[in-house]
Amino acid sequence: MTAERIARLRALMKERKIDAYLVPTDDFHGSEYVGEYFKARKFITGFTGSAGTALIMEDMAGLWTDGRYFIQAERQIQGSGVTLFKMGEPGVPTIHEFLEQNLKKGQCLGFDGRTVMACETEELQEKMNRIGASIHSDEDLIGEIWEERPQLSCEPVWELEERWSGKSRTDKIKEIRAQMEKEGADVYLLSSLEGIAWLLNIRGNDIHTCPVVLSFLMMTKEKILLFANEKAFSVQIQENLAKDGVELRPYGEIYEAAASIEKDQTVILDKKCVNGHLVSCIPEDVRILDRENLTELPKSIKNPVEVENMKAAHIRDGVAVTKFICWLKKHVGKETITEISAAEKLYEFRSQQEHFLGNSFDPIISYGEHAAMNHYSATPETDAAIEAEGFLLADTGGHYLEGTTDITRTIAMGKTTEEQKQMFTAVLRGTLNLAAAKFLYGCTGWSLDYLARGPLWEMGKDFKHGTGHGVGYVLSVHEGPNGFHFRPARKCAIFEEGMITSDEPGYYVEGEYGIRHENLIVCKKAEKNSFGQFLCFEHLTMVPFDLDAVLPEQMSEREKALLNAYHGEVYRKISPYLDPEEKEWLKEATREI
Repeated sequence: MTAERIARLRALMKERKIDAYLVPTDDFHGSEYVGEYFKARKFITGFTGSAGTALIMEDMAGLWTDGRYFIQAERQIQGSGVTLFKMGEPGVPTIHEFLEQNLKKGQCLGFDGRTVMACETEELQEKMNRIGASIHSDEDLIGEIWEERPQLSCEPVWELEERWSGKSRTDKIKEIRAQMEKEGADVYLLSSLEGIAWLLNIRGNDIHTCPVVLSFLMMTKEKILLFANEKAFSVQIQENLAKDGVELRPYGEIYEAAASIEKDQTVILDKKCVNGHLVSCIPEDVRILDRENLTELPKSIKNPVEVENMKAAHIRDGVAVTKFICWLKKHVGKETITEISAAEKLYEFRSQQEHFLGNSFDPIISYGEHAAMNHYSATPETDAAIEAEGFLLADTGGHYLEGTTDITRTIAMGKTTEEQKQMFTAVLRGTLNLAAAKFLYGCTGWSLDYLARGPLWEMGKDFKHGTGHGVGYVLSVHEGPNGFHFRPARKCAIFEEGMITSDEPGYYVEGEYGIRHENLIVCKKAEKNSFGQFLCFEHLTMVPFDLDAVLPEQMSEREKALLNAYHGEVYRKISPYLDPEEKEWLKEATREI
């Protein structure tokens, strides 16, 4: 099917005189996860991962993706004629370098300009100019061959009450307008779906597991225009928005609105998440300020109400996940449990918790060698039975009215090898050391990443993904600008009090097993003295780490004390919600070492 689709695309490319066609993962907003309508790269290559870009030429079809998906991508594109380019690996060109090396003068690069963000559009234009090639960016060729393409989503919109958000939309709007004034901007063009949802305290379901609303927003000093499908908004919500100065317009009218911006005005936008076609609609005599989204930083700094709510969400989630692990340990080997049925059981436990809204991403329940694919999701074809030996990796999360969770636990299902225990302990040491960091204000994730990777690097080992990412509040489970990574190319903001970040080092052996330990941690102030303001982290996630796979002799006294203190807190906060049998199990699971 993949080969047939590529052949049809090539025929259309030949007809339109396009020599290379770019198919990104993005929707019209640069979202990490996208709705079914936008899964053009999946359609043309068969690769289902959340990140990747396809490039189709007359004599080659390539897929670029990152280290999270190398194993999965290789398996899914096998035999399709698509070549995998492993991003970041030595000798592997970026997709832009490949285009520079392989397109010739007079040839043409094509893509749908609504799905390529403006910053990349400009970079591609510069490279094509350099080699004398042209760009054709106003046609969706995939859409022309995708006969049963899903419709654009139009799920009902709901409002997040102030007792959950901690701040009204009118206060947030004032804050953003103050930033506009500071920057000297007349118009703010906001395309980020998470940014719009945060600003207006609205949520939806237009992206699977990410409660956002397909929309664009244009703000001036006097008015706010929200471009979305009116059918998704109840009359009451429309009235509430109008009361706060928000006027609803049809989704597709954003391009006309951009074209009608008056000359000599100044527009502020973020070219990383405003598509190239939209920016091209803005008249040439309008000044454009390319800045990070004005909503990005305030959205990442959770207010005190959000932080307290997130703590409550993690108690609820901790109860569900602890019950799940207890159930798993009791039943594995005695009845048939598969990756999919385990995920369904965990969903059942979460559903029993008050204010549970749904999964925050598709569960990654991976047994044995599947766990080496660090973003593997089971399908009916790959669904493995969980045996009473080895490791099960469970990376899952939930949305609650109190916030969003993301947790990974690697669980010993029975007998494990000495090597597996050594690596399990090394990864756990990294998780504990990063969470226990104390640092001066001004540090970023680059400054602190070594604390998590250190135990592995000392062994000559590593993992091919970031150590941590920011988490939204009933929004995307992956949000910036905060995170942990050692590569400067990856953006990591200065840590601020209230930022919530995942702490998730791992280790993977292809074809054998995978390990990852993940807690969410919140940044808070420590002491302030003559050296400056110190910061530290506090655990939000409240679920035991599996002591059955820990080698205490491999840990320092400080690391053992950190683990014991954490487990003591888990027991105190979670045990009151368990039945007697579960409570007894948790007491043993959190024993001091």
